[in-house]
Amino acid sequence: MTFWLGKKAGIVISSPALVREVLKDQDITFANRDVPAAAMEIAYGGSDIVWTPYGPEWRMLRKVCVREMLSGTTLDTVYALRRKEIRQMIKYIYSQDGKKVNVGEQLFLSVLNVITNMLWGGTVKGDERASVGAEFRKVITEITSFLGMPNLSDFYPGLARFDWQGIQKKSKILAQRFDAIFEKMIDQRVSDERNIESKDFLQFLLQLMKDQGDAKTPLTMTHVKALLMDMVVGGSDTTSNTVEFALAEMMNKPEILRKLQQELDQVVGKKRVVEEADIPNLPYLYAIMKEQLRLHPALPLLVPHCPSKTCIVGGYTIPKGARVFINVWAIHRDPNIWENPSDFRPERFLASKLDYSGNDFNYFPFGSGRRICAGTAMAERMFMFSLASLVHSFDWKMADGEGIDLDEKFGIVLKKRTPLIAIPTPRLSDPSLYE
Repeated sequence: MTFWLGKKAGIVISSPALVREVLKDQDITFANRDVPAAAMEIAYGGSDIVWTPYGPEWRMLRKVCVREMLSGTTLDTVYALRRKEIRQMIKYIYSQDGKKVNVGEQLFLSVLNVITNMLWGGTVKGDERASVGAEFRKVITEITSFLGMPNLSDFYPGLARFDWQGIQKKSKILAQRFDAIFEKMIDQRVSDERNIESKDFLQFLLQLMKDQGDAKTPLTMTHVKALLMDMVVGGSDTTSNTVEFALAEMMNKPEILRKLQQELDQVVGKKRVVEEADIPNLPYLYAIMKEQLRLHPALPLLVPHCPSKTCIVGGYTIPKGARVFINVWAIHRDPNIWENPSDFRPERFLASKLDYSGNDFNYFPFGSGRRICAGTAMAERMFMFSLASLVHSFDWKMADGEGIDLDEKFGIVLKKRTPLIAIPTPRLSDPSLYE
């Protein structure tokens, strides 16, 4: 489908065969971005891994992210940190026994704390937890809404200087709020020499800046801040939304929830808590994650691609500079590919070889090709560990008379239209397991 937004051609691709042409056969041509005005403000002029054009600078950023921060080895070293935050969440929910809990908000706080700890070792503690987390979530929600909002400045570049909708101005204000936090963390780290052996991501980046000498594509302070922004904005909201949706889908089909609890009871039992080491022995949990990402992909149209030259796809001419949307949401619900596509049925993945590699264009929730999501391993670990802990530790129900709303709120990031407010009841008999 082709549509025109002002002077910009928009192309929507909803066929696996054509997606293969774009993200595999002509991947280099399409490995660029049409950077919206909001992203220019939020991502330091598009200096981050999401919006930087394909080339040496992008390859350098990708290497830094994937090899250092988000590699399996690094994620293993911060397991204690993930565990601490998840246990903190479980402890808080236990204190709310029988009361209504905003599940998404608690998940968001836990994911945010894991990410910020990996970034700079600072975490939100105690009484600050709710207020700081709510503020962060508000800012991140606003940022993602501006990134996905139709903007005249993008459709008519000649009008960009007028910023008629005020999106650039508002995005700049939000970016400044984040920038102040980043500046504070960087200043603390630079001035505190005792932290020189610190293993967090910020320390690594600052050291890399210092050691690079005459590198052809040097890492700059702008890159450092842009990468911090990517991690905070890109990792927190998407992961917490995905787990919230999965729990809501299971509560809507209690037999699935019971089946996962049975699997957890067989593998973990009720005399200890779930550990990440248990995850490989939980195939049904893995199937639930895959089915959740099929039905509600975190980025339903991915991040738009932009061809660097005019090219032919499926016999159609795609003009240079067009905005190409890959409709993952539609492909994942195509009745020609999936049986009963609107049903939440994890069983469909139990005997399936489909994974997150992006090699099969019937199922690619994290994208494919060169611009595939850099945070897949982190998302997978956070999702499975969080959901397993919530379902193992508690039974979940809605308040009397309240139904479960599974409606989606469409945007660059897919969310539940209404937050999941559910009532937990502890499942484990020993209260010390909730400490």
